Amino acid sequence: MENTIRVQTHETWVELTLNRPDRLNSFTDAMHLLLRDAISEAEKNGARAILLTGAGRGFCAGQDLGDRDPSKMDGPPNLGRTLAEFYNPLVRQIRALNIPVVCAVNGVAAGAGANLALACDIVLAGESAKFIQSFAKVGLIPDAGGSWMLTRLLGEARAKALALTAEPLGAQKAADWGLIWKAVPDDALMEEARALASRLSVGPTVGLGQTKQLIQAAGGEPLDTHLEREAAVQKLCGETPDYAEGVSAFLEKRAPVFTGKA
Repeated sequence: MENTIRVQTHETWVELTLNRPDRLNSFTDAMHLLLRDAISEAEKNGARAILLTGAGRGFCAGQDLGDRDPSKMDGPPNLGRTLAEFYNPLVRQIRALNIPVVCAVNGVAAGAGANLALACDIVLAGESAKFIQSFAKVGLIPDAGGSWMLTRLLGEARAKALALTAEPLGAQKAADWGLIWKAVPDDALMEEARALASRLSVGPTVGLGQTKQLIQAAGGEPLDTHLEREAAVQKLCGETPDYAEGVSAFLEKRAPVFTGKA
């Protein structure tokens, strides 16, 4: 089988690389399953952070349209099934992980590839990278959570304009608008992304994971409900060894050594 997902395991974190550079890392069905398996394996083996990136000159061009070409099929493809069986489970898996997921966007991130990046927790992009909601060019709607994430991150006006025009959005403007965390020089992208993944992977993992879940939930519930959720989660975090270690380290004026254990 083609090695379309490259896995590099570090002591406390895992780097996953989309590896179809000749096709701008566009997805096949098999590639989806391999990526989901790699994420599950990282979680099972105790990884405390994941870094996702792409091989070659781009991050991901979304779906390989050659696999969904109506002219080569008996009838129109069921794209709803494609989302239900492949993209939506992947987005849900990333969002449900109780560890940070960093995405390093090198080059183009188009279609579902752009929205896969936005499903991650912290997105860094090389200065030459571009985010393209290319769906309008083929008569589709932004999927893989795109219409939800664009609206949530940018507001209705900018979300509509990007989706309806399919105009590329450069990395620096994406950062200025709040779509991603930051744009960095191309030649520094992977060094900075790896350093960030490494730093997060030795942090207080329970607290980081719960922070991620709280922020993701915040937009969908009223303040009173969220305050109650915060109190319950803070009780859980306060009972972890990492909280005790963090307080001791602070009082003793030393660097903490977190284990990430509940």
